[in-house]
Amino acid sequence: MEAGGRMTTLALLLLAALSAAWGAHAVWLLHRLRTARRDPLTGLWTRDAFTRQASRLLRNPHAVVVLADVDRFKQVNDTHGHAAGDVLLAATASRLAHAVGRSGVVGRLGGDEFAAVLVDRDGTAADQLAVLARILARPTETAPEVHTSVSLGWVRRADHPDEDLSALLKRADEAMYAAKRTPASVRRATIGRLLASVTGRRPGRRSTA
Repeated sequence: MEAGGRMTTLALLLLAALSAAWGAHAVWLLHRLRTARRDPLTGLWTRDAFTRQASRLLRNPHAVVVLADVDRFKQVNDTHGHAAGDVLLAATASRLAHAVGRSGVVGRLGGDEFAAVLVDRDGTAADQLAVLARILARPTETAPEVHTSVSLGWVRRADHPDEDLSALLKRADEAMYAAKRTPASVRRATIGRLLASVTGRRPGRRSTA
């Protein structure tokens, strides 16, 4: 009986050790999964993670799709170095995330391009984005010598209820490109037909589908 009791105790200890090991492994896997979904520089969602969450938000008729692009970013890197460029990207990401809030989602699509979906229940998106553009143009405390701006293009979900995220981002992209070519830093996509290339994106930009 004593031998049997010792065997039972050893078996229980072994099971407890295995359970603890599997628990630790599960925590590690969850951490790796969450890390993979976050951009390491900015902490924003990666393209794939953003696409999944943004697509769910588009079920809300008050959703607004926003595309943001740092102006003259290559010039910043060439003049001030890549470290200053990284500081600028991180600051832009932080300001975007703060402006959108927890009710929306922000992601880094790649390079100096960001996307967001926010919920505009009171119809003040245009005013909010105009204020945001001014905030994004402020120099950062850690790189005050860097002066640039961020162009924004946006489109309301309600204007195109039958289109998916990819199509709405294409419209926001065209509006953003128009903002870059004019004194306006923010441009809303027109409700008319999509003015774009055959792929729906201006040259040099990848599809977000």
